[in-house]
This record gives sequence, structure tokens and C-alpha cells, in this order.
Amino acid sequence: MSDKRMSSSKKHSLKSMMLQVAKDLLDAEDIEKKEERKRYMEDHCPPLSYPISKQELQVLCKELHAKIEDVDEERYILEHKAIMVVNEVKDLNIKIVDLKGKFKKPPLKKVRMSADAMLQALLGSKHKISMDLRANLKQVKKEVKEEDKELRDVGDWRKNIEDKAGMGGRKKMFESEA
Repeated sequence: MSDKRMSSSKKHSLKSMMLQVAKDLLDAEDIEKKEERKRYMEDHCPPLSYPISKQELQVLCKELHAKIEDVDEERYILEHKAIMVVNEVKDLNIKIVDLKGKFKKPPLKKVRMSADAMLQALLGSKHKISMDLRANLKQVKKEVKEEDKELRDVGDWRKNIEDKAGMGGRKKMFESEA
């Protein structure tokens, strides 16, 4: 049975080599960043030349003032655009609040719907599936008892009350009992 584990000294040396390689890579990356920064500055910033005479100094100042004015003008335009956008957002928020207040959501009502209508609403009018659940039910005839027939044949209750009302009605009651 072979032992697949590394010895601690081998692990330590491997770890130190990996750390050394990582340190070398980080150092190379730092040097590359410094060189890139130096190239960018050389490309975008001209070398500084000090004016010797008063006239050269005045020309330099005029150029700087012109650049400052251009930057200020651009800043003013951008600031104005930003303010307009902020105001437009505020107006739209006010409109949203107004619209929310105007329209009240009605309370939802329960709607009784057949299974066919529900399927048609869900699937659209293309799909015509009938779900007549009562069609497959077995029909059962109810037996009618004789007593129930007699109770039903009594007739209109108002008529019976009118017949029994008054003296004539009481007389009929007594006659029928006797």
C-alpha cells in the first residue's frame, strides 16, 4: 500500500515556491502599472516649460484663462441639464401621486362562473373544451310516497283558512267532527 500523502517538508517547500512565484507576479504587475502611468502622463501632459519673459507669462495666463472659461461653460451646461432632469423627475413623481389618488381600486367581487366559462377565459376562445360534469351522472327517479301525495293535495292554505274563518267555518268544523 503506497502512501499518497506528502511529507511536511515537501509541502513547506512547495508552498514557499508558490508564494515566491505570486510575489514575482505582483512585482511585475506593479512595474507595469508604473510604466503605463508614465506613458499616459507623457501622452496627455506636455512637458512643463517656464516662461522666461513677461510677455510669454501673459500669453500662458491667457491660454489658461481660456481653458478655465471653457471648462466653466461646460460645467454650467451640465449642471443646468442635471437640474432640469431632477425637476422633471419631481414633476413625474407628483403626477404619479396625483394619479394614484384619483383612481380608487374597486373592491373585487366574487363572480360565479361555470367550468366551461373559466376554461374559455384561461385558454382563450380557440380552445373549446366542454366540462359538463353533470352529463355523466346517473339519473335516479325519486319514489313518491302516498302520505306525501295527500299532504300535497291539501291545496292552497289560504283557501282553507277562509273556509274556517267566521261562524260558518266553525260550524263546518263541528259538523265534520261529529
